[in-house]
Amino acid sequence: MKLLRSVAAVVLGYIVFAMSAVLLFQVLHADPHAPQSLAFMTGTAVYGIAFAFLGGLLAARVAPGWPVQHAGLVCLVIAAGAIASLLASPAGDATWSQWTALLVMAPSAALAPLVTRIR
Repeated sequence: MKLLRSVAAVVLGYIVFAMSAVLLFQVLHADPHAPQSLAFMTGTAVYGIAFAFLGGLLAARVAPGWPVQHAGLVCLVIAAGAIASLLASPAGDATWSQWTALLVMAPSAALAPLVTRIR
């Protein structure tokens, strides 16, 4: 039962992040792989940081133990997705969304239990 809860914690944490990104780009009718203005990229990064943080926080709360490690796994899943997307990107695609996910959004998931003192 603990294993199932651990897996669910990480999956739910990632879903919070990923679905928020899908929803944002769908609502704004924006292509995350196209060049965007600095203001748009900044706003998207802040939005992504917030939802990655919430995903890490959710994983830490749902986890049966080791909340910091579960949030860290959400961080790794976000980073792995960004790296896979970077590697799969055709030449000429803008990669700003993948780099921001890798460099600032993923770490915010890992920081969530540390900042909120969930241990």
